[in-house]
Amino acid sequence: MAAKPDDRLIAVGVLRGAHGVRGEVRVKSYTSDPEALFTYGPLMNEAGTVLLTPKTARAGKDHFIVRPQEALQKEEWDALRGRLIYVPRARLPAAEDDEFYVEDLAGMDVYSGGDSPAGRVRSVQNFGSGDLLEVDVTGLASSVFVPFTQADVPVVDVAARRVVIPELAVWSDPGTGKPAGEDGE
Repeated sequence: MAAKPDDRLIAVGVLRGAHGVRGEVRVKSYTSDPEALFTYGPLMNEAGTVLLTPKTARAGKDHFIVRPQEALQKEEWDALRGRLIYVPRARLPAAEDDEFYVEDLAGMDVYSGGDSPAGRVRSVQNFGSGDLLEVDVTGLASSVFVPFTQADVPVVDVAARRVVIPELAVWSDPGTGKPAGEDGE
């Protein structure tokens, strides 16, 4: 059974290892307001187990130096370097009327003209050059990636749980390995 949207764990930062030898740990925030990370309660691992309960946090160069409630040794914090930290979606503040969390796009129906869904958003990915919607297109064995731009995805209706990709066929031509309509010249 799928988790309810508010039960999903959302990555909000990453551990950067120990800071010194007094039990502090470095944390990089992924939140739009970096300090808000510490208002969401205990920070968890991907399984939902509490990993870090901040007592205090102070700004570092590009991260925060956190004094955790958990008493781990320097080597233990260093072993967790690179580990993503999560909070349940329900702990995040509500999005403004004209905003949404990209994580909330997963599971939305995709329309491409017509009254029936042409697919479903599997995830939002970013491989370094911008966000991409990974879409499971009805009738295709594999998913396709569509740039998450205003031109390619002009409608995101959070209330109706749907996105519109008018040119979905351009991105889902299974025979060429490239968008339909490109002749390779």
